[in-house]
Amino acid sequence: MMSTSGNTLHDRVGIARALTIAGSDSGAGAGIQADLKTFAALGVYGLSALTAITAQNTREVRAALDLPPELIEAQIDAVLEDIGADAAKTGMLSSPAIIEVVARCVSRWNVRLVVDPVMVAKSGDPLLQPAAVTTLATVLLPLAEVVTPNLYEAEVLTGQRIETLDDMRAAAQAIHALGPRHVVVKGGHRIADPVDVYFDGERFAELRADYIQTRHTHGTGCTFSAAIAAFMARGLGVDAAITRAKNYVTEAIRHAPGLGSGHGPVGHFWQWQQ
Repeated sequence: MMSTSGNTLHDRVGIARALTIAGSDSGAGAGIQADLKTFAALGVYGLSALTAITAQNTREVRAALDLPPELIEAQIDAVLEDIGADAAKTGMLSSPAIIEVVARCVSRWNVRLVVDPVMVAKSGDPLLQPAAVTTLATVLLPLAEVVTPNLYEAEVLTGQRIETLDDMRAAAQAIHALGPRHVVVKGGHRIADPVDVYFDGERFAELRADYIQTRHTHGTGCTFSAAIAAFMARGLGVDAAITRAKNYVTEAIRHAPGLGSGHGPVGHFWQWQQ
């Protein structure tokens, strides 16, 4: 099995590195663009492997085109064999073939992985083929150190309706049984008291933050998972990485720039906006 350690950028100059394997958002609120902005904001050198190109804005996804799996594999291998990565995250992986090639690369390079099981855009447009759900659950999730489904994604992965905090805990346990070591089920706006549920296989924790009334939440899932990967790359334990990522994305929502007429992007560089 290959490793990302050795004579790499991180070893030479001490720069933490994180890789995003995801689709491109032409509106730059989600996907690769959101991930790279998050990495930069958190002091991490960002690498990318593009899985799809989308034509989208704050209102809709107008078109999407998957890249060939062999090109995705080539991107991952190219950056990891030269620069390396201390952690990686996945976003839009729309087909079984793409998920399988990403899983193969993750195993080959033995990289620490955060999986954001992207299924639907904020606009409601589907980003995951129905046939790919089983592949995601059985091939990729067992390789994940952290998985971050929202309520809809958790329902698809478990086949359970989620309405309450107890439902969220049950879903987190069911998803943990699929193989990931740490699960964060994101409460979003459906639960009366918005809260995320974290489960590490032994204990539950509740992640709470201020409720911010806004429509500018495009890319929050990408940003949260990218922040977890960034903090892991910087050497934080998973518990601390998740807690700090929660604070980062909450403040990014609070400082959203208000762009677009739909679900606008969050403010990734909020630390410099104050």
